[in-house]
Amino acid sequence: MQAQQAIAYIGIGGNLGDARGTVEEAIRRLAALPQSQLLRTSSLYRTAPVDASGDDYINAVAQLATSLAPLELLHALQKIELEHGRERPYRNAPRTLDLDVLLYGDRIIGGDELTVPHPRMAQRAFVLAPLLEIDPAIAIPGVGAAQACLSGIANQPVSKL
Repeated sequence: MQAQQAIAYIGIGGNLGDARGTVEEAIRRLAALPQSQLLRTSSLYRTAPVDASGDDYINAVAQLATSLAPLELLHALQKIELEHGRERPYRNAPRTLDLDVLLYGDRIIGGDELTVPHPRMAQRAFVLAPLLEIDPAIAIPGVGAAQACLSGIANQPVSKL
């Protein structure tokens, strides 16, 4: 039986090494995920770290149609992160690559391994700017229109590359 497809949004970021090249390679890897089709990607954005230190981040958001279950998708993303040298020495540590499941259809998922919508996405300019570029009318389940969250993050500079 074929699993039903969902539209998922993936947050992409990194600030170690060739962050721009790594983000671009991650987008190519997302396009090659099994049972998935890359529909759209945002522009690349440069942002200062939030609640962290280190170099500026390069960020983007990708929109996928996927029949991978949410945890299967998460595990596929974690495999890509590991292949790019991702380490998790402490919370919000600088990273070569960070891939987050931001949204998975209109589902709300609360678990030990995966929380969707991503818990802090409505408070992060580096997520909202590229997300709204892809879909200006998108709603965050349990939160509301993503556009309405912009006033709360006006102090977080983000620049399109």
